[in-house]
Amino acid sequence: MELLSLKLRALFVAMAVFNAVAAQTPLDDIERISTTASRFDSPALAAPLTLSWLDEQQLQRVNPVHIQQALVRIAGVNVQRGNGQEYLPSIRSPVFTGAGACGEILTAEDGIPLRAAGFCNINELFEAGTEYASSVEVLKGPGSVLYGSNALHGVINVITQDPIDAQTLLSADWGSFGYTRAGLRVGNGLSQHGVGLNLSVTDDGGYRDEEGIKQTKFHVRYRYDSTDLALTAGLSFSDLDQETAGYIVGPDSYQDSEIAQSNPNPEAFRKARATRLWVKLEGQTELANHPVKWQVTPYARDQDMTFLMHFLPGQPLEQNSQQGIGLKSALELTLSPAHRLTAGIDAEATDGSLTQFQESPTQGSAFLMATIPSGQQYDYQVDAQVLSAFFQWQWDLTTQWQFTFGARAESIAYDYTNNMLSGRTRDTGEPCGFGGCRYSRPASRDDRFNQVSPQASLSYYASENSLWYASVGQGFRAPQATELYRLQRDQVVADLDNVEATNAEIGYRFFSEPISWQLAVYHMEKRNGIIRDTDFFNRSESDTRHQGIEISANYTLSSHWQVSGALTYGRHQYQNDQGDLVIAGNDMDTAPRRLANAQLLWQPIESLDVELNWVYTDGYFLDPENEEYYAGHNVFDVGMVWAVTQNVTLTAKIANVFDREYAERADTTSFTGPRYFPGKPRSGLVGVEYSF
Repeated sequence: MELLSLKLRALFVAMAVFNAVAAQTPLDDIERISTTASRFDSPALAAPLTLSWLDEQQLQRVNPVHIQQALVRIAGVNVQRGNGQEYLPSIRSPVFTGAGACGEILTAEDGIPLRAAGFCNINELFEAGTEYASSVEVLKGPGSVLYGSNALHGVINVITQDPIDAQTLLSADWGSFGYTRAGLRVGNGLSQHGVGLNLSVTDDGGYRDEEGIKQTKFHVRYRYDSTDLALTAGLSFSDLDQETAGYIVGPDSYQDSEIAQSNPNPEAFRKARATRLWVKLEGQTELANHPVKWQVTPYARDQDMTFLMHFLPGQPLEQNSQQGIGLKSALELTLSPAHRLTAGIDAEATDGSLTQFQESPTQGSAFLMATIPSGQQYDYQVDAQVLSAFFQWQWDLTTQWQFTFGARAESIAYDYTNNMLSGRTRDTGEPCGFGGCRYSRPASRDDRFNQVSPQASLSYYASENSLWYASVGQGFRAPQATELYRLQRDQVVADLDNVEATNAEIGYRFFSEPISWQLAVYHMEKRNGIIRDTDFFNRSESDTRHQGIEISANYTLSSHWQVSGALTYGRHQYQNDQGDLVIAGNDMDTAPRRLANAQLLWQPIESLDVELNWVYTDGYFLDPENEEYYAGHNVFDVGMVWAVTQNVTLTAKIANVFDREYAERADTTSFTGPRYFPGKPRSGLVGVEYSF
């Protein structure tokens, strides 16, 4: 009741603010076109769901060295930065951790999912071209019928710059702790054909001892336009070589600068390489005198990763890879001025593999030494196929009212092959002491997961610049391969179900000058959440509730001043006990209730932007029992973008201006107690761009 009352008060306050402002605001036509909420270009205002974004100008002011610095500006999004390019994500949820938690949020580049369903990685956004993005769009809540498994809490879509018609650009950045980055953009737009390149090379020495990253990314794009056909092709590549720093441990250890700078795991590393190729064909025609838009996008992926699992006893080495092909398609049929139907078929086939090998004997207690022997621990292959069909029907009831209904049917099949001895033995077949080895390898098997996800919405255009909407829908994710086949202890089969969520929300958006803003109130019930219980069994037995309010706004105070920001209040709770844990009604761990950010932009002259940025993270519990707690933090940054000439732009930024000691991430384990990824102390970044 308390949260419901808060929701209603927020709605009434928001309506009062809107009425006061809109009464004196001209209804200028400010239109942003989005591709994330629809396969085809469509106005963001019209989307009957919560869609937020950062445009190219905002990204230039942020000049992120890590995607977290950009995403935390979006209401309802909380990304905790790990070390190097690592992170843990959250959209209307606690911060996700664990082998399959990456399946809760779908991440994409130019609309193509970065990883195949069933083979995600929690850090996979480091493969996207965020360094040369034209925008980052975030769809919040269960993905629309256009997205399937993994779009449970939302979608993050990084849209890369189209370099073809742009000016050639050279850029360089230099920052504290040995940070350097170079960029190149080259375009060659001809009459019908065009080709372009975006390139980014990063070398970061790192703040902590014996850490650092070297990363190269590039994106090549080709475009062909004719009267009847448009063809666009993209090739993306990412190569990451990272020396990783692990958690620091001990209560409030992040407040000790010497400990914060230390690296308890200098041996840790991650090497990852990813290549994606896609071709989009689109055009327009007629079917029985009805206008038709169509779109077909085949794509291919090739990815591999090697990293030392320094956070596990024995520090095994994991190697995983996936190669696959896919197809996205859509057809939009205008049946009449009031009726429009969108439908399509998506398909994907992926071959994935994983090995886990431990070189040296485990150190520690007699139990650990006996149950975690050196040698091969996992070696398996999974062939996966995904087939989906969707439709979405839009009915303009009147000039102001619009009803939308759609559904998606999806089938995911796994063909799992165990390349080792089955069971919980050593790789030689010898048994382990204390009842058996820690790692259990299920016998080869097949699994299939089917789901139908409906969604409906009702929209009301209060004016040409404002929209009310109400929506209800379902989302799901299939179990990931690591949850099904990377078992422990006595478990020989993981009998898991789809994780399902039912979401209802009411929203409002208003786009104009001098003010634009969005409001959303949501309530989500989630079932069959996959957990590892006290017996170390993977089970589908966690029910949770997620509800909250999000407000974001942008207000131009004058020709020289602008203020923007976002405020989130969310409550994420366990709905049932889990094994021996009596936690029903508790806050989920790593789920701050309040998140906020604000930006004050000063433009003393047309060519100069100076921005003060504030990010607030509320305190949160570190454990399901709600016993350990992190107090939260405030962090301030200041940045500048100065177009010195038509061809030369200078940028500068000071992060953590007040040199606050804080934790980017806090959690706890029974072995270590509280542990943290420390936030960086005050640091600087300067850059220059030259275009010609």
